[in-house]
Amino acid sequence: MSKNVLAVPGETPAAYRADEAAPADGRTRSPEEEKSGRRRRLEYPPAPEPLPVPVMDNHTHLDFRDGDVAVTVSQALDAAEALGVVGAVQVGTDLESSRFTVQAVEADARLLGAVALHPNDAPPLAEEGVLEEALTEIERLAAHPRIRAVGETGLDFFRTGPEGLKAQEYSFRRHIGMAKRLGLALQIHDRDAHEDVVRVLRSEGAPEKVVFHCFSGDAELARICNENGWMMSFAGTVTFKNAQDLREALLVADPALVLVETDAPFLTPHPYRGRPNASYMVPYTVRSMADVLDKDLALLCAEVAQNTEKIYGTWNE
Repeated sequence: MSKNVLAVPGETPAAYRADEAAPADGRTRSPEEEKSGRRRRLEYPPAPEPLPVPVMDNHTHLDFRDGDVAVTVSQALDAAEALGVVGAVQVGTDLESSRFTVQAVEADARLLGAVALHPNDAPPLAEEGVLEEALTEIERLAAHPRIRAVGETGLDFFRTGPEGLKAQEYSFRRHIGMAKRLGLALQIHDRDAHEDVVRVLRSEGAPEKVVFHCFSGDAELARICNENGWMMSFAGTVTFKNAQDLREALLVADPALVLVETDAPFLTPHPYRGRPNASYMVPYTVRSMADVLDKDLALLCAEVAQNTEKIYGTWNE
């Protein structure tokens, strides 16, 4: 099957269409299964035009079910590859998804991995008395040769209240130490916690390679990242109409520190915000970034690809 058949611009890729899935095969999903409590469209958006130079999706969750159809890892990567997204970093957020990540990177050479305990998971694990045990297993999983980052870890002041912040920061510091011991990149989750994330990084001593996943800061945080050589990974949020601060940060960001990601199935780029996301939609975000920067699309793609391999190594190793 040709790549064009896998993903035709303007049409939802075949693997993501509910009409391609038999009703009884367990792949389809009804609106009643939506857990967000919102009424939202579950159909995957149409495919964008392919990128002129291949890039990698720096952060995705292939184990998270969303949308009106279930898609396998290989189907997701096939559709993305057809549009110029030739690799991805599959990210674990707890023990189950981190174990999945190790299995996935062993099964498909187009994947590298990151494993961690999400910041919001640290407080309940601490309350149960199993945080140390969980951290020990994460470090064991992180030693796999195709796991190239510890993450996503960091601080989240949006979903975790004051009572959980001590455990959250402790877990963050432990992940930083893990990344340094193993010589891996650190993928940071930073939600409403910019100053404290920077504070912890400075007090612990940041690993050599740091990535602010789904960069959510303003121009000032971008300048701090520039000064420290910390990577900024831009997601579909940079395309949102109300995200002028992100676009200003992108303009300030050192081009050698810019990455792109989906955070799929979340943060679908404009004009499909609210619908399920997938790695094949990276071109929407990259094109928007090129417009903001007034930069040639092929040049931006080449820079992003080079930056990605600088952080994670090559997918062929």
